[in-house]
Amino acid sequence: MSGDSRSPSVQEKEMHIIMTLRSWKILAKNRLFAPFDSESEKVWNGPFYFIQGADIQFGLIQRYIEKNPVPGWDQEVQLAQLCVKAINDMVPKPKFFVICGDLCDAIPTEEPEVFKKQEVAFKQAFGKLDPAVPLVCVCGNHDIGDHPTLESVRSYKSSFGDDYFSFWCGGVFFLVINSQYFFDTKAVQSLADDHNSWLEEQLQEIARSKPKRVIVFQHIPWFLKNAEERDLNRYFAIDYEIRQVMLEKLLRAGVSHVFCGHYHRNAGGFYKNMEVVVTSAIGGQLGSDEPGVRLVKIGEEKVEHTYYSLQSLPRTVKS
Repeated sequence: MSGDSRSPSVQEKEMHIIMTLRSWKILAKNRLFAPFDSESEKVWNGPFYFIQGADIQFGLIQRYIEKNPVPGWDQEVQLAQLCVKAINDMVPKPKFFVICGDLCDAIPTEEPEVFKKQEVAFKQAFGKLDPAVPLVCVCGNHDIGDHPTLESVRSYKSSFGDDYFSFWCGGVFFLVINSQYFFDTKAVQSLADDHNSWLEEQLQEIARSKPKRVIVFQHIPWFLKNAEERDLNRYFAIDYEIRQVMLEKLLRAGVSHVFCGHYHRNAGGFYKNMEVVVTSAIGGQLGSDEPGVRLVKIGEEKVEHTYYSLQSLPRTVKS
């Protein structure tokens, strides 16, 4: 018997998956973020805002919260669609939308088939984001593993782009760092060294260029409520000794805010006059918050931010 016996619906579904992956544009390349011109964006042109979220983590709700052994992520798909619609309806449009890690739940090198399906679901949902609102993807622990490897980092970069980079937007300098390099580097020490050398160069550039403001995006928080925390489960925050060194380094460079995720609850606090903001999940919650995102307004003198549920995100934003 010759020919392909599969039904057209299966063929069409497979073709749709292929087209989804092919049409997805990787925006973070060569340690830069393509949508923003690095020269023209250095100029302050007045207040603007962006949307920050974290942990859509396709597959977490069914696997971890509901303890269902059968992989599934219909609930995250619905939340992602609600998130995209809410952002697309906003007036004026946010400058960008950043997801601070854990884009999918499955580790690509441990469950490659499940990960690929979750990746497709992520790209199908967020591919419908208004083209005027670039999506900034930040690398999380589920994206490369709690104990990253050369292969898991390579897999992430091939799917979503660079795992760390920087960009200018509206006179503000943004740093996207890979917090896994401060968590476990046993199998990726060379990559961690490259990351830390790059970060040092970026901090030197900040000193030279003197931006209006410097903001960091990462996945794992430096701390949850207080920089002196020592008795926490290390899973949810960076080790105390590493934390103290890095917080002081970022502060001295002029960083005013660090936006994170990972905790699936809202939290945060201050290290001296630098604020660490921990934003709850777009997806599954581990506390009492509702799935949501954070609206961040950048003013000439201050930064204001508010967490909204996906249903309550304002449609009209005033400066």
